[in-house]
Amino acid sequence: MALATAAGPTDVPLIDQTIGENLEATAARFGDREALVVPHQGLRYTYAEFNDAVDTVARGLLAKGLSVGDRIGIWSPNNAEWVLVQYATAKIGAILVNINPAYRTSELEYTLNQSGCRFLVSARSHLSSDYVAMIDEVRPRVPSLEQVIYLDSTDWERLIEAADTVSAEALVEVAAGLSTDQPINIQYTSGTTGFPKGATLSHHNILNNGFFVGEACGYDETDRVCIPVPFYHCFGMVLGNLACTTHGSTIVVPGASFDPQTVLETIEAEGCTSLYGVPTMFIAELGYENFADYDLTSLRTGIMAGSPCPVEVMKRVISDMHMDQVTIAYGMTETSPVSTQSRTGDDIDRKVSTVGQVHPHVEVRIADPDTGEIVERGERGELHTRGYSVMVGYWNDPDRTAEAIDADAWMHTGDLAIMDGEGYVNIVGRIKDMIIRGGENVYPREIEEYLYTHPDILAAQVIGVPDEKYGEQVMAWITAKPGTTLTEEDVKEFCRGQIAHFKVPAHVAFIDEYPMTVTGKIQKFKLREMAIEDLGLEGATGAVTA
Repeated sequence: MALATAAGPTDVPLIDQTIGENLEATAARFGDREALVVPHQGLRYTYAEFNDAVDTVARGLLAKGLSVGDRIGIWSPNNAEWVLVQYATAKIGAILVNINPAYRTSELEYTLNQSGCRFLVSARSHLSSDYVAMIDEVRPRVPSLEQVIYLDSTDWERLIEAADTVSAEALVEVAAGLSTDQPINIQYTSGTTGFPKGATLSHHNILNNGFFVGEACGYDETDRVCIPVPFYHCFGMVLGNLACTTHGSTIVVPGASFDPQTVLETIEAEGCTSLYGVPTMFIAELGYENFADYDLTSLRTGIMAGSPCPVEVMKRVISDMHMDQVTIAYGMTETSPVSTQSRTGDDIDRKVSTVGQVHPHVEVRIADPDTGEIVERGERGELHTRGYSVMVGYWNDPDRTAEAIDADAWMHTGDLAIMDGEGYVNIVGRIKDMIIRGGENVYPREIEEYLYTHPDILAAQVIGVPDEKYGEQVMAWITAKPGTTLTEEDVKEFCRGQIAHFKVPAHVAFIDEYPMTVTGKIQKFKLREMAIEDLGLEGATGAVTA
């Protein structure tokens, strides 16, 4: 058997442009086609209009005294202004700092200080969060922050008006001095352990990743991509926005935040050909009470990513949502983010059991986590990736950068994977998620996939909890389908004799909503904390799983 290494094709060259240059080239080709549609704001831009609007915001930022390398934060749910700021900051070479809309004051303060933000663009509020009050609270403790402008206020209008004081020629001159390798984006990875890390990405990183994601989906200027995932995350701004603008496709923003009804309405009204989401979003859409009332026949492709994709969910997406060309993407913020992706023409087995093959101009390998030796295809190990997509580094954090990227430029992902004989990769868990029960290695995803085959189970998450005898025991958190009467014993009996005895959940709990990040990733560490409290396991010993 061959070693578990693979290199992507290089026949399509990497794009050697800044994001601004690429947008202008797309606008020149497809000026009359729609670039951005935001129904909840009543806004539509053709590519010509969008490029002009981006230039106006860019000149407004220059008028405010911002320049190459300055950090500009954005704290907002999805809206047209978010997209304009994304491209405007890139056009002036400023570094956009993406701030999670779910952050509270301590996280906001840390992010602003760690990045050294000079300027902040913010919504006034979102859901239950009063952004103005939180910014007022932390601002005295953020010495670098000089200016804050609020959306939906005269602040934004004044920024647009300020553009008149800067000539178009001045913007062209600034743009001409930019390099594709300059950093233009900082994205903070979730801080489940310790402080968040600011993955720093360049024009070259994310422009090319967006382009090759779009290539894998088969995008052209006729595609209309429904993007309910948040822009603050790579899924929204790279796989979404940049995949569209590198192909002349249309960015369709269904709402400020995810709502299954709004997504379904938008797909039908706008004739969307592609839909994005994490598995929990697709589950919510498929489970919406009036799902069958919506015409989704315009859909052909899309991306499911962000966390492992249950096989049964993927099958329904293909059959019930007409997304027979749906793709699975795998990656991490630190790799811009996608390293592997299935293709639109891959068969059903590949789509439901792998995260595809290595992306163009990227290398992947699977190594023994303990020895670093490359394993053979078919064996489990840690996935490493290398290529143009690997981040510049963690912002102002050389030590943690060196921990993640080795001397040979390989990014160590922390994900456990298997590569088959044809180079398809299957993610089987996180190194930190692995449960060690009495010396047996248990991989939660294997059990989750089995539980999803139960007709009464809507969602399942498996974690390890401390146990005096075995060190750890398996626990399943189950969301039952409405109207069913599933019990703990029913779940255990479903597993007995079908999966190895040490994988059968020792504990089963039922939950209506999982604790999640704003991007829809299940926070397993919180499920573990809840289980320890509910089961009275504080005094137990055993390995910690996050």
